[in-house]
Amino acid sequence: MKKKKQNIKVAAAQAAPVYLDKDATIKKACFLIEEAAKKGAELIVFPEAFIPGYPDWVWLIPNSRSKELNDLYLELVNNAVSSGDGSIKELSRVAEENNIYVVIGINEINKESSGGSLYNSLLYINEKGGVEGIHRKLIPTGGERLVWARGDGSTLHTFETSIGKLGGLICWENFMPLARQAMYDAGVQILAAPTWDKSDNWLMSLKHIAREGGMFIVGSCMALRMDDIPERLNFKTLYPEGKEWINTGKSCIINPKGEFIAGPAEGKEEIIYADIDLTEIIAAKRMFDVSGHYSRPDVFKYSVVKEQLK
Repeated sequence: MKKKKQNIKVAAAQAAPVYLDKDATIKKACFLIEEAAKKGAELIVFPEAFIPGYPDWVWLIPNSRSKELNDLYLELVNNAVSSGDGSIKELSRVAEENNIYVVIGINEINKESSGGSLYNSLLYINEKGGVEGIHRKLIPTGGERLVWARGDGSTLHTFETSIGKLGGLICWENFMPLARQAMYDAGVQILAAPTWDKSDNWLMSLKHIAREGGMFIVGSCMALRMDDIPERLNFKTLYPEGKEWINTGKSCIINPKGEFIAGPAEGKEEIIYADIDLTEIIAAKRMFDVSGHYSRPDVFKYSVVKEQLK
């Protein structure tokens, strides 16, 4: 077991990708990783689907417009990543050089089989540049199901690191009580919560979850302007005229009491930071420990199926 630190600086990158451009987005991510490390951060969390961008057209284009959807999907696949490709190696190199943990949202190709499907995934890179693992979103939401496949319990990871027990759930996975319970039972101390949701209801939920789990949450959301979408992409014309922001962000960092300690940041690209003390987690669990004295295993039983879907 790695020796844990107690006092850590964490960061949430509220940033826009270079939309549907994998190489340029990774270059930007590397710059942000270096910037966060210079400010003393030991962990940086990027938004959902950061590489190469969130496919917001799923909420705009009906499924009957197959040609348009096929063209966009092909471009998304061509700019997606997998755990063994050179793009990941570049992120790993920068993480190692800067001695920082990186959690980043990716569009992941199913390289283990057809190579034609995508997952909405979280990539974990440790401070030595090693890939700790990848988590695939268990269930895409609404229109997202037209783009992303479903993950399974085999990627519901937590990682024992020198900065504490690290885990993550993507966007509305955080609304799934049993997915949260899996994180709690694994002793997660810092939960990465990358998202596309910028709503006040989302922020209220994150505050509840931090308090429920007695843990720190790093919530990272994309800040995406209309100007960030290339003119060549026709779906851009489907937004209301005069719209400036597609997503304003509202990234935040929350303590185990359910209090904002950084953010929410809105309407700009920035990295937000917070100094956290892991001893606050134990203090928070004195009255309510969801996987300890409040768990009642004599009454409630459940299990996580860890076998990979075939």
